Amino acid sequence: MLVLGACARAEPPDSTPPTAPTGLTAASGSSTTVHVMWEAATDDRAVTGYQVLQDGRPVKDLPATTVMTDVTGLAPGSRHTYAVTARDAAGNTSPATPAVTATTLRATADDREPPTAPGTLHATPDGSTAAVLTWTPARDDTRVTAYDVHQAGVRIHTAPGTATTARLTGLRPGTAYSLTLRARDAAENSSPDSPPAELTTAPAPGAPPNTSPRALTATSADGEITLTWTPPETGAPVTHHELHIDGRFATTIAWGAAPPPGRATYTFPAQAKPGTTYTLTLRARLPDGTWGDFSAPHTVTVR
Repeated sequence: MLVLGACARAEPPDSTPPTAPTGLTAASGSSTTVHVMWEAATDDRAVTGYQVLQDGRPVKDLPATTVMTDVTGLAPGSRHTYAVTARDAAGNTSPATPAVTATTLRATADDREPPTAPGTLHATPDGSTAAVLTWTPARDDTRVTAYDVHQAGVRIHTAPGTATTARLTGLRPGTAYSLTLRARDAAENSSPDSPPAELTTAPAPGAPPNTSPRALTATSADGEITLTWTPPETGAPVTHHELHIDGRFATTIAWGAAPPPGRATYTFPAQAKPGTTYTLTLRARLPDGTWGDFSAPHTVTVR
């Protein structure tokens, strides 16, 4: 192995499973769909994915970044039981959540009329990782069955059609969000967006202002991959980084008490045939011994 400016050491075997996800809910938003949502699990290293069980059988495998999903293709008026498990890179699986049940709506006559847009949306930070939303109800020619919260065009939360408030969790400390809300009916017609609501979560107590490695680059030549990045500024030397490949822990990159100044560099053998593409992320061990946020992912193709 060619190592530039760093040495790597293997992690000990991981036999500790993640905790079970919490706060599982399941609600029908149409005659053929159930929306399942939960709070993230934790792990001594990192959760790498979730599995959704319907009536005791796996129906969805999802990445660790996903804590909600729609189970589709169900029969109208059918009742189902749901649970969720978490897994880590070593294949350890958490206990399942307590099961919850949901019944799809009865089939409706042909309905092509969407609900009106919800009224004024308000968003209030609730600490560093959560927020409370309130809104004025939408109207529909039949009835509103769900409200979908969107951030940057991506749905991040769903609330029942009778709700006028929701609590978002899993937000990032010290981060600005622009949220919109859409109403949905049993025929899956969606309303226009509500006017956006802006909020900024509170900084995490005692957290450094920026804990992720920055400006990660990756190049490949002669069967090797070379990374360069700027370590986070933490007020103390950053002596350890973790490299993850395709969402899985790969190695720890370690320096002594005095890491090299400026941009860091690490080279390792690709161990895959040319043309293989990897997605790489890094995170740094902070002075308090915890691991910081992951860098933005970077892809590289083996040459």
